[in-house]
Amino acid sequence: MADGDGAFLEQFSDDEVAHLAEQRFAVCAGRYYEDLANRLADGADAGFKLAGVPIGSVSHISVPGAYELPFSAKLLAETGDFAGVACLGVVIRGETDHFDFVCAEAARGIQDVQLQTGVPCAFGVITCDSMDQALARAGGDKRDQGRNSALTVARMALLKRQLS
Repeated sequence: MADGDGAFLEQFSDDEVAHLAEQRFAVCAGRYYEDLANRLADGADAGFKLAGVPIGSVSHISVPGAYELPFSAKLLAETGDFAGVACLGVVIRGETDHFDFVCAEAARGIQDVQLQTGVPCAFGVITCDSMDQALARAGGDKRDQGRNSALTVARMALLKRQLS
């Protein structure tokens, strides 16, 4: 694989897979766009599977939209039950500034949660201008935000283990 193609996210050693197989993770999906949320969650499951995490070790939580992701991630992280939280959602630009506020607060909030709790949280929120763009990023290929978010959370959980 060439540089910049995400190969690092996808390659796990036997030791890493063994460690991840013993961990629990959470997927929190904003359901404003239900079909896209389902696609993102399926992608996250595929990503966790690739990392060696059994599907039974992944809990799924639903919230109304992307704005609610930080609060739910904080609740999940504070339980101490999860090695990481993949936060998934879609925000499509409309005619008002609402898009900017939702995207900024979701990103800031998710970052704050991981910095405050020490539990890795991935920003798997698609922020785009059209439904076509959203579909292209929630479709099961290498651009799948759900899949990449799960892989990112797994990688960060491994980093935390390595440095702790």
